[in-house]
Amino acid sequence: MTYREGVAWGTETLELAGVTDSELDAWYLLQMVCRIERSYYYMHGEEELPEEQQREYEIAVQKRSEHIPLQYIIGEQEFMGLKFKVNPNVLIPRQDTETLVEEALKVLKPGMQVLDLCTGSGCILISLMKNVPDLTGIGSDVSKTALLVAKENAKQYEMAAEWVRSDLFDNIGGKYDMIVSNPPYIRTEEIAKLMPEVRDFEPIDALDGREDGLYFYRRIVGEAQEYLNPGGYLYFEIGYDQGEAVSSMMREAGFTDVEVIQDLAHNDRVVKGKGK
Repeated sequence: MTYREGVAWGTETLELAGVTDSELDAWYLLQMVCRIERSYYYMHGEEELPEEQQREYEIAVQKRSEHIPLQYIIGEQEFMGLKFKVNPNVLIPRQDTETLVEEALKVLKPGMQVLDLCTGSGCILISLMKNVPDLTGIGSDVSKTALLVAKENAKQYEMAAEWVRSDLFDNIGGKYDMIVSNPPYIRTEEIAKLMPEVRDFEPIDALDGREDGLYFYRRIVGEAQEYLNPGGYLYFEIGYDQGEAVSSMMREAGFTDVEVIQDLAHNDRVVKGKGK
């Protein structure tokens, strides 16, 4: 099997399994196994794959054909121009979440203190700290295994964040200039309808927002003022249809300058507000 034949075989195998972007995924898997770039592939496409690499590639394609997410097979995902390690203990960072980071960066200043609730891979907090000097960052998550991934990601970028195992505010102390969170927000009944890559492989506890998808927003909004410095900020990622509910919740809790921000696809994606 040549490199070119490998990509063709991988593409066909993934297409038959109903995997979207089958050709692109086949290439990424070949790139991972053979450690080659596009330029090498174009110049050496007719060369034979080494036998061991061919076996590894076939195994990787088989995994992807079972709808295991590409990012879990490769072990990383790009977010805000950085590469983050991922595994099935954390949600895969998504481009939509970059809107949350970009909005937060508009108001964060050096020396501020940031709390990231439901941190998962740590991609939000680490991206903020990477872009704003001297931020004090604390990331919390109820999952011990998720925090291990976050710590790895912080270590590779030499970010001195603190990681706390906590059910939202349970083990959190101090006051912060910003609380940021991408909490579980999918309605329980909707999870069964998700694509298999998400439904069957990403951590359910990081997806399930309970009956109406708003459980974690209620809890965070209800307690956040106690943990914010005067005039501190609360920033959420939300589902496309949750802007009105979450923004109303925040206004009722005394937040001002509450605003709903859309992502690049023009869906409601972020709700932000200012504390008392």
